[in-house]
Amino acid sequence: MHKKVLIIEDNATDAAIVKELLEKEGMKVEVARSGKGGVEKAVSLKPDLIVLDLILPDISGFDVCAQLKGKAALKKAIVVVLSIKDNIEDITRAFHTGADDYIIKPPVPELLIRKIKLYLGIR
Repeated sequence: MHKKVLIIEDNATDAAIVKELLEKEGMKVEVARSGKGGVEKAVSLKPDLIVLDLILPDISGFDVCAQLKGKAALKKAIVVVLSIKDNIEDITRAFHTGADDYIIKPPVPELLIRKIKLYLGIR
């Protein structure tokens, strides 16, 4: 069974790069370009893992993370923040809102894939 991943990222280039990396690994990948759209898509898709940017056009990624983790249908979904924000305050805040991991952009592609596969139980 293919693992489902949702990327919530407003930057089309960043979203396309991550989507291509994950699809090459056999994952089913969807993209949402806003926070509200991401939460809605997550509820309908019920992804196994969500890659979340913190800087979004409508609501902050911190709020998105808290909303995702507050939904019963998404309790098991793993949230990996992928953000350019590299200060300890933002990283700590992301974990406090429910993020399972935090990766600073730009990610090393091999590391990103390895971590996501680990979270999804893919060898």
